[in-house]
Amino acid sequence: MNPKQSIDISNFYIAGINYRKSDASIRGHFAISNERNAILLQSASQYQIDEFFILSTCNRTEIYGVAPSAENLIELLCTETVGDKATFQQMAYIKRGYDAINHLFSVAAGLDSQILGDYEIVGQLKLAVKLARDYNCIGAFLDRLVNIVLQASKSIKNNTQLSGGTVSVSFAAIQFLKEHVSDIATKKIVLLGTGKIGRNTCKNVVDYLATTNVTLINRTEDKAIELAETLGLGTAPYSHIEQEVAAADIVIVATNSQEPIITKAQLKHCNTKVLIDLSIPNNIEPRCKELSHITLVNVDDLSKINDATLQKRVAEIPKAKAIIQTHIHEFTDWYQMRKNVPVITAVKTKLQHMQACNLFMSYSSQFTTTATALHTEERIKKVINNMAQNMRKQNKGGCNYIEAINDFMAHSAN
Repeated sequence: MNPKQSIDISNFYIAGINYRKSDASIRGHFAISNERNAILLQSASQYQIDEFFILSTCNRTEIYGVAPSAENLIELLCTETVGDKATFQQMAYIKRGYDAINHLFSVAAGLDSQILGDYEIVGQLKLAVKLARDYNCIGAFLDRLVNIVLQASKSIKNNTQLSGGTVSVSFAAIQFLKEHVSDIATKKIVLLGTGKIGRNTCKNVVDYLATTNVTLINRTEDKAIELAETLGLGTAPYSHIEQEVAAADIVIVATNSQEPIITKAQLKHCNTKVLIDLSIPNNIEPRCKELSHITLVNVDDLSKINDATLQKRVAEIPKAKAIIQTHIHEFTDWYQMRKNVPVITAVKTKLQHMQACNLFMSYSSQFTTTATALHTEERIKKVINNMAQNMRKQNKGGCNYIEAINDFMAHSAN
């Protein structure tokens, strides 16, 4: 990141693809793992990118950043994707300035989620920004913007029903099982992956399906054991995946592998199964659907739920947008003040230099005593504060400078 670059809001871009125009298989080609993200964060300076971060979830891959153009962001992103730049551009949306800012607010609020109001995006956004900050890719502009975006998201969560009820991808998986599997208590369930989505899904299985006939498997076995002990479930080593999957009736996958960990070949001669793939890219080979004894659904299939809870969320959209606009105004005020800092600093320096000007010293000596001279810095501070307030209300360019000089001279005469 180049911390000396002046941030112009018109140079803030977002380029991304999401579920609206690309299916899970295409999005998988542009998914960015933490390892790949770290490589991109270290390469930003080669692409003239100042501040930036990448948000990669099952719904979307987006790059937000300050750059000469969106092309710089896309060039960088596609150096670490399986998919090529031409495909990305064909599917991508690009937003700039306040359009990009409004998009980020909408994403964080759950307004742009595949399931309206899905609040899991907030945790994913925080992790994305934290990783970027670790590599010095978050400066004052994005730091302030993201903080206000998260404040807006929290306000929407607390003051509307946009995320009310239990509707998310992980909960949609439970609804699907309720509707398509009978006698669930007798079924053996294997859940692969105990990250955030895996944990949420696991808890939903226990709470809403009323079964503990669940085996957890995770690469880091300690995490699976910890969750299993909390919920009274079983575990198996990661090396036992094939045997456990073969014995299961229901398999839920919430891992982050870059390649499928369950393939069609593995399932050709197994019993009837329901497979749920919550991963992007797909961690269950899509060709498994070709097997007559296999039912396979992914995040795109699960997002099509349309229940009463979701309809209530739709009614909350106007309230959420109004909250967003309030917070965008707050960011705009900060941004305008930030733009004025160089001018205000220059005026302050000029006022300090005026103390050594013979003409000013001759003028002020008519009014200034030794006691009042000690308060020069205080007078400058008052003048600068007035100037900042005036510029916030209406920036009149050079007129603000002249007014500050007159104000300072008037204070000197008092």
